[in-house]
Amino acid sequence: MNDRPVVVQTEHLSPAAAAWLDERAIRIERPPDDPGLEEVLVEAAGLVVRTYTIVDDALLDAAPRLRVVGRAGVGLDNIDVAACRARGIEVVSTPDANAQAVVEYVLRLVTEVLRPVMTLDEAVDGETWRSYRAAVVGRRELAGCTLGILGLGRVGSRLARVATALGMRVLYHDLLDIAPAARHGAEPASPAALMQQSDVISLHVDGRASNRHLVDASLLDRMKPDAVFVNTSRGFVVDAAALADALRSRPDATALIDVHEDEPFRASYPLLGLPNARLYPHLASRTNAAMERMSWVVRDVMAVLEGRTPDHPAP
Repeated sequence: MNDRPVVVQTEHLSPAAAAWLDERAIRIERPPDDPGLEEVLVEAAGLVVRTYTIVDDALLDAAPRLRVVGRAGVGLDNIDVAACRARGIEVVSTPDANAQAVVEYVLRLVTEVLRPVMTLDEAVDGETWRSYRAAVVGRRELAGCTLGILGLGRVGSRLARVATALGMRVLYHDLLDIAPAARHGAEPASPAALMQQSDVISLHVDGRASNRHLVDASLLDRMKPDAVFVNTSRGFVVDAAALADALRSRPDATALIDVHEDEPFRASYPLLGLPNARLYPHLASRTNAAMERMSWVVRDVMAVLEGRTPDHPAP
């Protein structure tokens, strides 16, 4: 008799992590929108998800033998942790897996706005060459700019460390009282002061319900006329309609939005069509290295199934 546990995988795992799991469990792949998912959940002891599988009471009702849910990623917005715990189901994740990828992505987006570049694919004459050099100039250097970070957690604190090293003044706001040694040179500020003083604003807050529309019209009204506003955290933390209004009244401001309340967003999305809103398809964590690190949530999934304490249980 095969006594290996059944683990259902609904979203991507790296080949190495999938092969490792195959040696220890019966791994069954079913996408979250697959009609056959409910059928295999009946036997599942473990479940591995990423972003688009909603683990709620309805799913848990279909999985009576479930003992652990592994989120191959950081946020737990799509998992009802309380409902899992009420049923004796552990939830594990990979909280440090994508911090470096997100920080690099934020800096890449911001520098693209502040320091646009031009490439040449053909030889040009001297006059054209000189006109290009005169036209393509950096809007600002990072050094000397003030960066405001909403949420000084794993990603926000790493961004603060890098930004400080680049010569930026860094302000932050967080719900927690963060010791000076863990701020990496960032200075505490109220949300209003952060918005008023920052040349670049980057959001790194978590997915708690109270953060819905955290950035609303009252905060956006305080934003500088030429600010760069970046959201790589959660789409619902920003009131998109209020941000659209703020951008219309600030043609020199730029919004770089990687996450959206609805994904994919609809044609009615308030930010669509605005010349100073750049919309991206949720790419901040999508590096090979980060995807690999997130995939190894399978180690904690198996730890729970084998009766061991996982390294990264949900708070």
